[in-house]
Amino acid sequence: MKRIAIIGSGPAGLMAAQAALEQGAHVSIYEAMPSAARKFLMAGKSGLNISHSEKVHQLLGRYDAPDGRLRAMVSAFNASDIREWMEALDEPSFVGSSGRIFPVAMKASPLLRKWLRKLAERGAELYTRHRWTGWTSEGLLSFSTQNGAVQVESDATILALGGKSWSRLGSDGQWAEILSQRGVYIDPFEPSNCGVEVGWSDRLLSQHEGAPVKSIALKMGDKKSRGDIVVTRHGIESGALYPVAADLRKELSSSGSATLLIDLVPDVRTDALAKRLASANSKDSMSNRLRKAARLDKVKVALVNEVTRGSPPGDASEIAALLKALPFTVSGTAPMDDAISTAGGVSWDALDEHLMLKAVPNTYCVGEMVSWDAPTGGYLLTACMAMGKAAGAAAAKAT
Repeated sequence: MKRIAIIGSGPAGLMAAQAALEQGAHVSIYEAMPSAARKFLMAGKSGLNISHSEKVHQLLGRYDAPDGRLRAMVSAFNASDIREWMEALDEPSFVGSSGRIFPVAMKASPLLRKWLRKLAERGAELYTRHRWTGWTSEGLLSFSTQNGAVQVESDATILALGGKSWSRLGSDGQWAEILSQRGVYIDPFEPSNCGVEVGWSDRLLSQHEGAPVKSIALKMGDKKSRGDIVVTRHGIESGALYPVAADLRKELSSSGSATLLIDLVPDVRTDALAKRLASANSKDSMSNRLRKAARLDKVKVALVNEVTRGSPPGDASEIAALLKALPFTVSGTAPMDDAISTAGGVSWDALDEHLMLKAVPNTYCVGEMVSWDAPTGGYLLTACMAMGKAAGAAAAKAT
């Protein structure tokens, strides 16, 4: 039997293990932490959004990668396949009102327990507290454990070591130096799916820090999203921000700052809004006109005053246009370790079509440690599992 070593026990590593087992390989899984899939469990603590039910071509459009390899893998193992896989584990799923897919049990822990049990029944061995430290001079895998150094021989290795956020759960990016020393190019890590920094005034923070800004639309470049955001001490946070985060990050990288446009009234056309504002009582203050005619709540009015320094334009058409595209200067992102995910990692140029490292034969890389990006909404987990399945099967079949 071909011996496959999987290093990392998150969704990408576990799916690689399952795919290799299905090809008849002997699989050993090595995990640095005391238990498996800690980030997966944390992600599912308040409801495991494992995939998205939108049409496959829409799903594929969510991924930012340099060529078609990732999209091909996701197409081969997409949301429908994930639902069938869950069903086979006796963990049925449902589609929420937003199109997101969740297990009926909602939590990640029941699914993970059944998954690990199934892998063990098929012969997979899980070794925890085994931190990978590279290769020995003889080409053996080297691990540090509580009982000292351990060396392991394998026919193929699949690295599923995560990105560089949530280091307390195991994704610390320390593997990057090991691979760099073997000639593997690593794209710089960047925080993704995270909050952004906006220089709020003391006045706004004293009155509205922590306040939600509901039912708005965001625009950055050609990317748009809808939902709610939250005013934080450092700027803006929440899921509505994540679909435009990649474009924000690129603009920050090239220019040092970026302009995020917020539509405070996305369900009202600009001309209709201007008409309502023009018909408002001219004796009212501008704040009252915004409240009554534009139907803005206190925090939205405060954001308008923040941008205009307390002097919004008096012309109805001008203020309507401003409410539909209120500009905020973004100066940076949240710290790397606070991000839900990271972009950057192993360059796609360093990988062949099966995700094997060109510089290190019979060694594959999967999941978030590879340089790609996607918003939250089930897309991250879907791609991680699709990559694991592809690499696991390829490693087991390779001669």
